[in-house]
Amino acid sequence: MSNLLHVDASLAQEGSTSRSLAATFIEAWSTAHPEGTATYRDLALTPPPHLDWATLSAGFTPLEQHTPEQSEGVKLREELITELETADELLLSLPMYNYSVPSTFKAWVDQVILVGRTVRQPPEESVLTGRRVTVIATQGGSYAVGIPKEGWDHQLPFIAHVLESLGATDVELVRVEMTLAPVNPALAGFTELYERSRAAGAGSGLSHPGRGRPRQPVVTAPGAPGRAAPVRPRRAARRTRPCRSVGLA
Repeated sequence: MSNLLHVDASLAQEGSTSRSLAATFIEAWSTAHPEGTATYRDLALTPPPHLDWATLSAGFTPLEQHTPEQSEGVKLREELITELETADELLLSLPMYNYSVPSTFKAWVDQVILVGRTVRQPPEESVLTGRRVTVIATQGGSYAVGIPKEGWDHQLPFIAHVLESLGATDVELVRVEMTLAPVNPALAGFTELYERSRAAGAGSGLSHPGRGRPRQPVVTAPGAPGRAAPVRPRRAARRTRPCRSVGLA
């Protein structure tokens, strides 16, 4: 029986493009694997705390020597790492905020990266080695080559480096840009670009479980392709209600 871990980070519970596309993925995943289970982690509703010294130092302190503060600090970290370790597949739905990932996702990353456990040196396998990963990344503007803000995208390079450190090699990116065009009058002229981008993302295979999809690289640096591979959607056991996308990330 397959298990999907879905990590959601949009602050918008309604009108979120990333949540809407994730709902499309989940629906296909559910249909393809009716016996599958899932863990759903909404970082907006339950934001993980930033690492403190007690939690961090517990990682290199023998268990029997943990202080009460260390023991308390590692409880959530252990829960988050266990969710990742027990997942056969990972779905990340991540908007761009201020040119990077949401701070809640960065906090989640800091909690789950633990050298010697989720991150290992080759030839040992890290936690995502051999696991399928789908990244739904939404951006309010555009950071393509030749655009005034070219080089301002610190979202996709960060995601790529995190996944690589966790051992992921089977990664597919679904990116949608200009999500603010429908709601920001100053960007109204780019609404058609947003609609094309969103349609391409939704049509990239999210709604067609088990079918091959074009490989889309996770960019590790401006203009530099990363690793990518198709992902076969599976089933989620629980899910927040679908969102109607109105252009927010």
